[in-house]
Amino acid sequence: MRYAFGIGAILFFAPCTAAFSAPTSQENSELAQEVERLDSQLFGAYNRCDLAAYGQWFSSDVEFYHDDGGVTVGRDIILENTRRYICGKVERVLVPGSLKVYPIKDYGALEEGEHTFRSLAQGQGGGIAKFVIVWKHIGDAWQATRVMSYGHMLDPKATQ
Repeated sequence: MRYAFGIGAILFFAPCTAAFSAPTSQENSELAQEVERLDSQLFGAYNRCDLAAYGQWFSSDVEFYHDDGGVTVGRDIILENTRRYICGKVERVLVPGSLKVYPIKDYGALEEGEHTFRSLAQGQGGGIAKFVIVWKHIGDAWQATRVMSYGHMLDPKATQ
């Protein structure tokens, strides 16, 4: 199959190459450390059921996508669901070495990783899932604007 591109296509695609310049490894390292700190603070508040501190990390119109639970829109609903279904029942633990961070030009960062959930009543692990958080950098502050939690299954290590 032959592809024919005119001068218009060349002019359209040529400027795009500049947008793909990668940040330096130092910038990536600093961003990764910052997002790891954000993750620790966000889920520290989640695990303590400190809803005031937990809520500060979300934009008011945050979108939360959960493969089993569906879509939730809005910080207040997320906080109410956390109070109702999480507080005193579940603890979240980041899987060591799973965190990856990618810059989003002129916006913030994308965080992805895996986390496990431990039942506080049973004192053991139970579930594992993948997650993505889109962080928006606003001045000196960061807020999660989109959260995805998916691929939920029993943690094979918890059943051994």
